[in-house]
Amino acid sequence: MSYDRGSYRPMGFGGFSFFPPVIKNLLIINGIVFFIKIIAENIVVGQTLLETYITGYFGLIPFGHPYFSFMPWQLITYQFLHANFSHIFFNMLMLWMFGMEIENIMGSRKFLVFYLLAGIGGGLLQLLLGGGGGPIIGASGAVFGVMVAFAMFFPNRMIYIYFLLPVKAKYLIVFLMVIEFMSVGDGSFVAHLAHLGGAIVGFSFVYLDRQQNFNFDKMFDIFKSNKTYSDTTFKKRSGFGFGRKEVEDAEFYEIKSDKSSEDKVDQEVIDAILDKISRSGYQNLTEKEKKILFEASKKN
Repeated sequence: MSYDRGSYRPMGFGGFSFFPPVIKNLLIINGIVFFIKIIAENIVVGQTLLETYITGYFGLIPFGHPYFSFMPWQLITYQFLHANFSHIFFNMLMLWMFGMEIENIMGSRKFLVFYLLAGIGGGLLQLLLGGGGGPIIGASGAVFGVMVAFAMFFPNRMIYIYFLLPVKAKYLIVFLMVIEFMSVGDGSFVAHLAHLGGAIVGFSFVYLDRQQNFNFDKMFDIFKSNKTYSDTTFKKRSGFGFGRKEVEDAEFYEIKSDKSSEDKVDQEVIDAILDKISRSGYQNLTEKEKKILFEASKKN
């Protein structure tokens, strides 16, 4: 299965968002954590800054560190800590610039898993091959994964460096990967292996997803307490879960019709379709659902 990029179009009535939910929440969470870290830099606990404890317990600690130990949760939490304003600013800017369209295509649930896995992959590669050193912090590994995904979806999209020099996405991202590879072991504080690890996971995820069409709806629904209209209707008609074949075949929208019109769609139906886009992406809509959106867009 490959993504239907040719048929994907931003929908003016809500099918495309400049701040899709996962991107928006990642920006907010990273901002809040950075604010807490700034405050902690001015608070002393015993004879140690509180910020040191935050980084020590939630940053990614290399094996053999003299003061703190590696803990499994750090593979997630290190992605939300940043050293300074420029660090978080450029990471979040790149996340929004490159990740916005990827989340709209993948759907929010799949994008969240993809993003966190890219960060975990980057952290693991840095831990295994990076040796000792200080704690690793930052979302750069996950962001590099997002950048690689963007280049795979939109290889010929022009990116303007410094708003002047146009470069195709595929060439820019490959160039950045080469620079990261050549910079490994340069003695700087930059975790180049984490960047490469995130890029590798990003490439692998998108490649395998095109073959298998990963579906994370079942996993998320286990933890979902409030069922939406589409969740409830689908489960009544098909049992449990959101298998790809069942989603394509199921009629889980109620469409009002009369003799003069084949398909009259009320707002509840539109909301249910948009909810499906948010969960699993536009490319997983059936042709009937795409037609409904198209007809509705002409009325708005």
